[in-house]
Amino acid sequence: MKMAWQPQEEGLRQILQLLKESQSPDTATQRAVQQKLEELNKFPDFNNYLIFVLTKLTSEDEPTRSLSGLILKNNVKAHFHKFLPAVTEFIKQECLSAVGDPSPLIRATVGILITTIASKGELTTWPELLPALCSMLDSQDYNVCEGSFGALQKICEDSSELLDSDALNRPLNILIPKFLQFFKHSSSKIRSHAIACVNQFIINRTQALMIHIDSFLENLFHLATDDDPDVRKNVCRALVMLLEVRMDRLIPHMHNIIEYMLMRTQDPDEGVALEACEFWLSLAEQPICKEALSSHLTRLVPILVRGMKYSEIDIILLKGDVEEDEMIPDREEDIRPRFHKSRTHTIKHSEENGDDNEDDDGLDDDSSLSDWNLRKCSAAALDVLANVFREELLPVLVPILKETLFHQEWEIKESGILALGAIAEGCMTGMIPHLTELIPYLINCLSDKKALVRAITCWTLSRYSHWVVSQPHDHYLKPLMTELLKRVLDGNKRVQEAACSAFATLEEEACTELVPYLGFILETLVFAFSKYQHKNLLILYDAIGTLADSVGHHLNKPDYINLLMPPLIQKWNILKDEDKDLFPLLECLSSVATALQSGFLPYCEPVYRRCVSLVEQTLNQHIANTQNPEQFEAPDKDFMIVALDLLSGLAEGLNGHIEKLVVHSNIMQLLYQCMQDPMPEVRQSSFALLGDLTKACFQHVLPCISDFLPILGQNLNPEFISVCNNATWAIGEISVKLGPDTRPYIPLVLNQLIVIINKPNTPKTLLENTAITIGRLGYVCPHDVAPLLQQFVRQWCTSLRNIRDNEEKDSAFRGMCQMITVNPAGVVQEFIFFCDAVASWVNPKDDLKEMFNKILHGFKNQVGEENWRKFSDQFPPQLKERLYSMYGV
Repeated sequence: MKMAWQPQEEGLRQILQLLKESQSPDTATQRAVQQKLEELNKFPDFNNYLIFVLTKLTSEDEPTRSLSGLILKNNVKAHFHKFLPAVTEFIKQECLSAVGDPSPLIRATVGILITTIASKGELTTWPELLPALCSMLDSQDYNVCEGSFGALQKICEDSSELLDSDALNRPLNILIPKFLQFFKHSSSKIRSHAIACVNQFIINRTQALMIHIDSFLENLFHLATDDDPDVRKNVCRALVMLLEVRMDRLIPHMHNIIEYMLMRTQDPDEGVALEACEFWLSLAEQPICKEALSSHLTRLVPILVRGMKYSEIDIILLKGDVEEDEMIPDREEDIRPRFHKSRTHTIKHSEENGDDNEDDDGLDDDSSLSDWNLRKCSAAALDVLANVFREELLPVLVPILKETLFHQEWEIKESGILALGAIAEGCMTGMIPHLTELIPYLINCLSDKKALVRAITCWTLSRYSHWVVSQPHDHYLKPLMTELLKRVLDGNKRVQEAACSAFATLEEEACTELVPYLGFILETLVFAFSKYQHKNLLILYDAIGTLADSVGHHLNKPDYINLLMPPLIQKWNILKDEDKDLFPLLECLSSVATALQSGFLPYCEPVYRRCVSLVEQTLNQHIANTQNPEQFEAPDKDFMIVALDLLSGLAEGLNGHIEKLVVHSNIMQLLYQCMQDPMPEVRQSSFALLGDLTKACFQHVLPCISDFLPILGQNLNPEFISVCNNATWAIGEISVKLGPDTRPYIPLVLNQLIVIINKPNTPKTLLENTAITIGRLGYVCPHDVAPLLQQFVRQWCTSLRNIRDNEEKDSAFRGMCQMITVNPAGVVQEFIFFCDAVASWVNPKDDLKEMFNKILHGFKNQVGEENWRKFSDQFPPQLKERLYSMYGV
């Protein structure tokens, strides 16, 4: 009989001392504790002490014991593979014996520890765990039953896929029927655990659950009116997921489920109401939505609008009664990380009507409460339903809007304004008759005395900016702009933020319509620089960048440059190289440089140098970290990505002027490293820069071509859409400059390009860029590409028929004409597609038009009058008419 492990007094005393110290708020103490922990980890039985304190040492207080378990959990996460077998055994055995500890905190900690060990050792190495927990479910002792359920719920959450595999001999066949038995247990905590466990297996359509689906539903319906909010929450969650995976089973009960969800969306417990409200979001994505909900709209819409009202707690948290706070600095933790959207080369379309900016529906009007809540969920649900029901929603909604928008209580008025914004996209057509009075009313609300009303009004107005811009300026655009710019300078930070974001949306919609007001706009935005705290400054950069994108070269006037550049450069000089605030500033400067073009020349040198230096520092740090990860931490590559993108903006804006900067720098060597970076976003941005440098100063790219093109060829992988897209575009730009010398590189790229253009579901932008590059390769080396014409001509024609006349389209079509001249047989079977693509040109250059003419008449003469008539009778009337008027065929 071997003795069980026992702790030694001295060791135990040390560890308890350490646990006490680790609860101290002092950072120096914390650091010392961390160091001590690292040292103790070198003793093999240190972890035995930790589990002992957790499970056996009842003389200590619970928080200390729980902490001991959490430190052990971290050790398991970090070093489990190094534990001695005896230690591992001891820990497992102690865990199982303590699952039913009388203290809920200790039980929960043991559960966390068990699931951590299970996901480390992958359950397979602990075969007795599931049977042990499963049999404990039947214990008469509540603590044991609850504790083992808690542990099982965590295992189901962490290892749902493994549980449903042959590796463990399919334990779910036993577990799921077992869980279902507990749906009617007398304890609400146990009922809640049981549903939560089963819920883990809905989304993956686990077979073991699918065979019991009817019994599962029956039990769920039985719990529908449970007294416990957690149980109701889990019932709602289950129904929302079933909607996505087993609609067939819900349809017969749909009427009752909707009635139930209408009730639950008004549940006194906000957590339950939120889970129920998700149901409407999910249902809106289902084809049956319209049919299922039509008769319930009169009840659902008012419930959703009521759910949009700020709760009293929200108002307290948002400091809704504080009207002026612009002097109070932001807390760093309130500033959310921003994500940089790397450059992608895209092509303008002929039907560009500006409604393809799928920005998040902007319902994040209160980012400090950025957690999802009932207000946001209700607004999002109204938004998606407006998109399903369109105008049919208005008879129900308009009376509610009339009542809420003009309400005496500001909280209700505010929720009405939010609702009006939420339906803007779906109900636009039906709303137009009301806008002539609503927009002036909203512009008036911009000066409401409540800051939260002013803030939401900014957002709602931005949702209607498309319509505002389409009307005579004096009617709405001018008053809106004037009032919105006043709000940009509001005394309340939340209003500043909302106004800045709304103004950026207005800029995107109005584009060059804003040119007459540029001076006034810039004065306001520049004044905001001196006024804003940290968080809103970041949004201000975005508004300035968007303005530059929207008005382009109209910004290039000395007065505007002298207003705008000094504050930007001042910020640029203050920020250190490792400050993340550089991201939005660099993005903003990139837009400004592209817009100002030669106007940016006086500022370009320091900006260029710093970007190159940022790229170089990041690469060096990456190399140091790869070679010696213990000593050097991995860099934040966003610095390099944003810097590459700003260099692209400079290359595009300054065009040939960038040559003087490139010649005195090592950018080409750096670019060669970036193009091979393991991180896709880095490669994406480096290919964008390569394309822009090729256009701006090819003489410096030329010597590196034999190194660069093989790398471009390796990146033609449509798995990484943006990387592939930019690599494709860069190949096309290089071929135009390289001319017939492109020939040796064609085998490295052509086959992949043909695969991509024929791949189903390839995104539109990638298709267009691929077609253009194939056309350009055919333009410079027709004899190498034309033999493969038949493999891509049809896809080529259909992907380029919708893009506007421009340089890229021009060179691509010249290539196609050359290839047809070399291999006319390659196009014969798809000739109707070629005709259609030719007809998409509005004003081709004379010599290109002549090429089209030759090919069309050549084909017509070849087949003869009679056959041509039969052939052209298949044309849609518009195409027939177009070809006849432009080319006389």
